[in-house]
Amino acid sequence: MKHLVLLFSLFTAVLADIEISGHFDLDSQFYLKVPQGKNTNSFTAKQTLEINYEEDSLSVYANLYAQEAYYDFTSQDTKTERTFARVDELYLKYDFDDDALKAGKSIEFWGSLELRNIVDGFNPRDFRNDFFSNDKLGVYNVSYSHYFENSELSLIAKLQEEQQLMAAQPYVYYFFPSFVTYDGTLNTQDSIHRPSMYLKFTGSTDTEYAIDYALIYENGYDSQRYFATNTPQNINPSSPTFGQATHFEENAYIVNKFMTYNTLVVGSTLVKLEALYAKVDEDPFIGDYSHIALGLEHTLENIYESHALGLIAEYYRYDTYESDKYDDLALFETMQNDLFLGIRYTLNSANDSSFVGGGIFDLEYNEQVYYLKFESRVAESFKVALDYYYIEPSTTDLTAYALLGEHQKLGVNIAYYF
Repeated sequence: MKHLVLLFSLFTAVLADIEISGHFDLDSQFYLKVPQGKNTNSFTAKQTLEINYEEDSLSVYANLYAQEAYYDFTSQDTKTERTFARVDELYLKYDFDDDALKAGKSIEFWGSLELRNIVDGFNPRDFRNDFFSNDKLGVYNVSYSHYFENSELSLIAKLQEEQQLMAAQPYVYYFFPSFVTYDGTLNTQDSIHRPSMYLKFTGSTDTEYAIDYALIYENGYDSQRYFATNTPQNINPSSPTFGQATHFEENAYIVNKFMTYNTLVVGSTLVKLEALYAKVDEDPFIGDYSHIALGLEHTLENIYESHALGLIAEYYRYDTYESDKYDDLALFETMQNDLFLGIRYTLNSANDSSFVGGGIFDLEYNEQVYYLKFESRVAESFKVALDYYYIEPSTTDLTAYALLGEHQKLGVNIAYYF
């Protein structure tokens, strides 16, 4: 009996130290312009559950996610295959005085820019949600970190490459032509379990001009992947077999990659830089490439009462260096020569309301994207988010947006947090 009492006491003590949080979302999207055969809207219920346990130097964290799409419960012609559940994160971390060990499945966030973090490639994306959501997949990894006074050095081993699944053809963001099938098949240059090794050094300066910096070296599978088919003539408009059924597969290749992201504070202005260079390990389709982005954000305080206005400008440049291999169009790269001009208006009120919006201008293919987002907390436990996107695609080149077509999206998300 004493043993049962002791076990029960230990069990209740552990439960008392477990923190559980999460949110339920009802996400609605309305597409004002869609190609023939696509659903004109989507309604998705989403659930996120976070579990955190800490005891002395040990912490255990789990993040579980599930979603249910309305059209998956209707007729076969409208199913989108967007209903699923997954474990996004599940890891253990042990902290020493100046060191830390972490092992399991996790999601990392790298970068400093507003519109897109070009160095944020540790986690692949799930293609079953829209272009504009940063829906990351957790990856299995182990890491060791050592902390200095104003910096941190980490060695990370990613242990497996994840498939990137895509929704079915009736979903508006399945951007391949209707005769193309894609089932998430992933081909890798070596084993899917070949480790990708990262050496990451981050730090900050305590000077008049505050600088945060990060330097990353990777040897392993690139975050950029490419699609290929065994019947390429089927996607060549000049071929007599154009339009016949074909199958696309995703391919991952090995690189030596150098990345950096940095911020510099000068008064009320934030200067941001992200850059990368990838040396590709002998892939028949992909050559060496670079991607660089520079941003400025100037904040005007107390525009009205305690409101603040942020003025944002960012430029993105992507270059490939082998003319006989895939270029930005074949890789569906949307930020190859683009200027982003935007604003962020923060009310600084009790409900954390803010507006973010702007325009993305492609300086090479003459296409534009305009968007506006609004977020606000309601009654402590609820958050409401509205967004609008308009895409004017290129009329001269087969870009990713041209495959999607002229597009307008209105989104409404209502979330309950606990």
